[in-house]
Amino acid sequence: MMDAPPSRRFGVAPSAADFEAIARRALASLPQPFAAHLADVVLQVEDFADEKTLAEIGIDDAFDLTGLYEGLPITEKSVEHSGTLPDRIRLFRRPILDEWADGEDSLEHLVAHVLIHEAGHHFGLSDDAMHALEEAVQ
Repeated sequence: MMDAPPSRRFGVAPSAADFEAIARRALASLPQPFAAHLADVVLQVEDFADEKTLAEIGIDDAFDLTGLYEGLPITEKSVEHSGTLPDRIRLFRRPILDEWADGEDSLEHLVAHVLIHEAGHHFGLSDDAMHALEEAVQ
């Protein structure tokens, strides 16, 4: 007879401020020059993406979107883009919590994973390069 895997115990769900603290620690652990280039990127934690954002990217279920990069990758920026809104990384707390509750990863690992993936869009990185950057942080 197989033993059941140990159950995970959850207390109060981490707040948006908790998520931001986790994300900022992950940002601080990025190697240079990545960390320096992200200094001006706005980091926001929200419970879910708004309906307009979901519609614009073609997602029906808000639980399917854990993060989003909004801005222009640095590989595409020029002086013509001065005066535009700052680039922004949005993390969506409830979908990340849902994924965390269903998985085996720590919340810190999962938040860092989503954050690094979105930061990778800022740098115009491929999925393989994003994975390598994530490995450098762990």
